[in-house]
Amino acid sequence: MQNGKISGKKLKWFRAVAFGLPLVILVFAELFLRLFNYGHNTSLFIRYPDSPDYWVINKYASERYFTDTANATKGSIEPFKVIKAKNTFRIFVLGESTTAGYPYLHNGSFHRWLQYRLMHTYPGLQFEVINVSLTAVNSYTVLDFGKQVVQYQPDAVLVYTGHNEYYGALGIGSTSHIANNRLLVKTVLALKTLRLVQLINNTMRSFKPASADVDQRNNLMERMASQQEIGYQSNAYKAGIDQFKNNMDELCNFMQQQKVPVFLSTLVSNQKDLKPFISEPSKLAVSADNQFAQATASYLAGNYAAAKQHYIKAKELDLLRFRAPEAMNQTIIGLAEKYNNVHLVNALEVFEQYSPHGILGSETLLEHVHPNLYGYALLSEAFYQSIKESRLIKAHAEKEMGLAELINKMPVTKVDSLYGAYTIMMLQAGWPFNKPIPAGFKRGNSIDEQLAGALSVNRISWLDAMSQLFKYSMQVNDKKTALKVVEAIMLEKPKKTIYLIYAGRLSFELGDTANSVYYFKKAYELEPSFTNIQNIYLVYLKSDMPANAIPYIDMALQQNPAYAGLSNMRAMVLDIIRLKKATSQTPDKAAYDRIAANYHAIGADEAALKYN
Repeated sequence: MQNGKISGKKLKWFRAVAFGLPLVILVFAELFLRLFNYGHNTSLFIRYPDSPDYWVINKYASERYFTDTANATKGSIEPFKVIKAKNTFRIFVLGESTTAGYPYLHNGSFHRWLQYRLMHTYPGLQFEVINVSLTAVNSYTVLDFGKQVVQYQPDAVLVYTGHNEYYGALGIGSTSHIANNRLLVKTVLALKTLRLVQLINNTMRSFKPASADVDQRNNLMERMASQQEIGYQSNAYKAGIDQFKNNMDELCNFMQQQKVPVFLSTLVSNQKDLKPFISEPSKLAVSADNQFAQATASYLAGNYAAAKQHYIKAKELDLLRFRAPEAMNQTIIGLAEKYNNVHLVNALEVFEQYSPHGILGSETLLEHVHPNLYGYALLSEAFYQSIKESRLIKAHAEKEMGLAELINKMPVTKVDSLYGAYTIMMLQAGWPFNKPIPAGFKRGNSIDEQLAGALSVNRISWLDAMSQLFKYSMQVNDKKTALKVVEAIMLEKPKKTIYLIYAGRLSFELGDTANSVYYFKKAYELEPSFTNIQNIYLVYLKSDMPANAIPYIDMALQQNPAYAGLSNMRAMVLDIIRLKKATSQTPDKAAYDRIAANYHAIGADEAALKYN
């Protein structure tokens, strides 16, 4: 130091320490908090506590996107293997409440309809369809989750999002809005992964007065909507579209770089049977209400082309933006044209095809944006056809399940349907629908109504409801409903072989040999035990299909070569095959008696009855 001045070298060291010391303190504070397990890991997936060989969605993954974690929503529990098995086709599903299957959830969701169809169309493949959609989120969450799912070996990513762009978490008009600057928003989201930031947020929240707490009596739509009037072509309106466009473009570009196929869907909403929520009173001639009135008049007059245009305009002018503007669909179509790996799923076109006069209404939608069960079947159809056209699945389709067959066989119970109806009725009783529950409404006392009622007020879980429905169905010998319930639980718990075995047995008892064999084969794939292979060959034998049984008897012999009973059975089955061939042209009672005797001897009494 000369003349009281610090030398240049010392000054540099002083500045380095002055800058670095706070940083070191922050790093040590972060490490200290992690060491003592303070706060939450906000990664999308964690090891499944019930089975560490599986990943499952993290219940804290959503908290970063909500300024008040009381509004943070949770995803579905859909475990998938840490080590991806051979012959597995893994699909991730990204989106909002519609993508999650609201209000039915579980097997009402389009991804379960799609999974059921794929697994029956391509029985040689194992399909893992993992839905990581959340209610009350938008493209920020979809982008963030999308960047994480690529680490888990996806074969395809399905995306349906856009309706929550204004009022979903971080939306322009949302109570969780941070800023219109994407860089700032993404920086805040990154900081929220730090335990130190979580500590600061929790400390600040502890000083918040009780009067500022979220009023849980209000529904989530009301709690999330801050700027309830967003004018057509206003700055906020345009900011929402830009936000969606930029986030989705970044997602599609990222997926293309990662070589992950994306199936991006256009959006559907109620045009005909939902009046605008908020119409601008100062512009009566060109207001949402005026356009809706013109649309209704044109529809009643049979001028459906004009009606459609007015309905769309009414939606565009609706100031409460719970339905995506048309610009969102234009963006989606543009992205599919821009990126080679992005496949367009034109759900809007499919819904129009199955709606009277091509105008969307209550035939397929429950309220503003959520489909009914038929609508979810159509949404799955749109994704299925796009996947099929992409030729992404290389396996041979043994027997394609068509849409009509899917609708007939899909394991969605009456309890699921009623639960959805009750949930929507309660939703519409509040803001912004304000539609009172009918004064004369009284829930019935059937088993379906009792279970759906208890489920809708959270007195029982969905699995409890299905378990009780199964027991009741078996008591009254309603095996069709019992099978539907077992298949429903099987989709919820696809790694539990017990449900596959029940489904196989019930299918056989209902006379559906093909379905019975399908489920027993799936059980064997999951658990290649002697019992499970025995189920396969016994179904074939009891269905008088001895030639089909032989390969599985041989497989059982390979597992148990010392089991003499199997060798004797194989000899009798070969004798049955020979006798059936010999009598195919010329009936022979003695041969039939011998076939029956062989079938009785091997425990296939059902087949023996044909020859007695």
